[in-house]
Amino acid sequence: MKQTQGRLVTAVSALALSAALGAEAWAQTYDEAPQLAERVAAGELPPVEERLPAEPEVVTPIESIGTYGGQLRYGLRGSSDHNNILRMVGPQGLVRWNMDYTEVIPNVAHEFEVNEDATEFTFHLRPGMKWSDGEPFTADDVLFNMLDLVFNDEFAPTPPRYMTDGTPATVEKLDDHTIKFTFTAPYGDFLAELASPLGQHPVLYARHYCSQFMPAYNDQIDELIAANNASDWQNLYLAKCGDIEIPARWGNAERPTLDPWIISEPYTGGAVRVVMERNPYFWQVDTEGNQLPYIDTLLSPIAQDVESLILDAMGGRIDFQIRHLDAAANRPVLAENREAGGYEFVEASSVGGVNMIINLNLTHKDPELRELFNTRDFRVALSLGMDRQSIIDTALLGDGEPWQQGPFEEHPNFHEQISTQYLDYDPDEANRLLDELGFAPGADGVRQLPSGRPIKFQVDVIPTLQPEQVDMLELIEQYWAEIGVDMDVNALERTFFYERTSNSNDHDAAVWGGQASWVPGEIPQQIVPVHHDSRWGIPWSFWYNSGGERGEEPPASVKQRMELYDQARATVDPEARRALIHQIADIAAEEFEVMGVSKAVPTYGIVKTNLMNVPPAMPSSWYYPTPAPTLLTTWYWAE
Repeated sequence: MKQTQGRLVTAVSALALSAALGAEAWAQTYDEAPQLAERVAAGELPPVEERLPAEPEVVTPIESIGTYGGQLRYGLRGSSDHNNILRMVGPQGLVRWNMDYTEVIPNVAHEFEVNEDATEFTFHLRPGMKWSDGEPFTADDVLFNMLDLVFNDEFAPTPPRYMTDGTPATVEKLDDHTIKFTFTAPYGDFLAELASPLGQHPVLYARHYCSQFMPAYNDQIDELIAANNASDWQNLYLAKCGDIEIPARWGNAERPTLDPWIISEPYTGGAVRVVMERNPYFWQVDTEGNQLPYIDTLLSPIAQDVESLILDAMGGRIDFQIRHLDAAANRPVLAENREAGGYEFVEASSVGGVNMIINLNLTHKDPELRELFNTRDFRVALSLGMDRQSIIDTALLGDGEPWQQGPFEEHPNFHEQISTQYLDYDPDEANRLLDELGFAPGADGVRQLPSGRPIKFQVDVIPTLQPEQVDMLELIEQYWAEIGVDMDVNALERTFFYERTSNSNDHDAAVWGGQASWVPGEIPQQIVPVHHDSRWGIPWSFWYNSGGERGEEPPASVKQRMELYDQARATVDPEARRALIHQIADIAAEEFEVMGVSKAVPTYGIVKTNLMNVPPAMPSSWYYPTPAPTLLTTWYWAE
């Protein structure tokens, strides 16, 4: 592991050096993929020098200069696996995380400046940079994205990441290739927010294409809405240009992007695969002047279940995959078939949190269940009433350690109380607490609420996302039955799960992955409800994200944490920010609203043995997002 980390650090240092030097310090003539050279010769494309910006990003591969060609196969699961595409293609935002998830570095912007109090952020774009259809990418595109969409309440509420003190940033064009964001208060987290997948909005949409689907730019918008069977212009816009986290982002082959590969066979209903071809105008080159990416095509067969993906991996039909294959239960069969499948393992390690966190719905629509779930001693009883070590031994094959939530011990953000309280298996104490609360058992052994209603509820889970979660919940169901609580496991398809839990707030309880380090840019949704994955307080998150216009006003404890979170996001000094995050964690630990089971142990995916420039280990995080910052543009096939 030390050698791996050293190699990653070395690669990051080289990458940063090459980016700092700029293209002028490297090759002034460029090479390109043979298939693009053929199109140039046929008059279909301009020469590579004219397709690249004046200052392309120069990338140092972590192992070696690659060769062009081939396809990279990875699997999608059903019709709602769009974020797996995002993880592979990468969020091509103004900035990105470096490979080891320690520093935000330039990306679409070739450099940036931040003033002393972090209220002004100036981004310098790459002169001559182009969208995938060859049209210029300029500061006008950023203005379009921010002013016409992000700040347009008719389109959608403005995300808090672009606001301070409830006020949206001022975005101004200094020249064709320079843009400045100005905030009303210090915003130390802004660069990290932009580096996350959800921070790509400033450069997501091409003005020259997507503006046609807006009434402000198209006098014939009503005819276009009718022709596309859309309900309104917003619906039409999302269908044609997508958004960060919806399948439609990958459903229109005509939409220009800044991505290294562009859609040729879309991700639409009834599709059996998604195909993406290299972007001839992509803006990265290697240190020898070869335009990236090396690989021609991303090919993504759509499987209907995880078992099919495992069979594809064992049969050598998947070249790289972490998502869906990384359940502990899959590891033995994948290990046994490594030689036959021609692959080896790649590790993805979290720096904190749990692989499953349980959210009781503290904002339940049923008043009696709401009161029950908001009773702290009831939640403590549930935590003490599960044998975590037995669950780990059975469902996780012994790979884990009892943990509630939060960064691990070696992380600077480690918080002992919130991570380690109420982990012991103590059914006697759990029963005592429930008895004191007055929940007497009925004839069937199930405890009853004051109304005589049995304590019975469902926990929603997506069985295809992390299959071990279902196994863990089934064991927890048995443990809770022993203390008189009747819990049922409610397995749902991902789309229905999101609608029921994150949109409609119709769930009793739900589980999700709870990996967390509380670093800038990562939303700490399990200690403060400000995100759609805060399923313990979804209406509170609506209230926060709408500035109080939607949802439900939260209790004082939650409002205090929201205020502290805003302060933390504004803070530039790392130690001061850490102190604020720990204040939030202090309150969350006392409230004890959510509970975990086991530490998020390293997961493992597969990579073909002859696929080069793939690091053998990488950070595991949605906010990173794995594996995009390892720069798939530099992966290539050994001859």
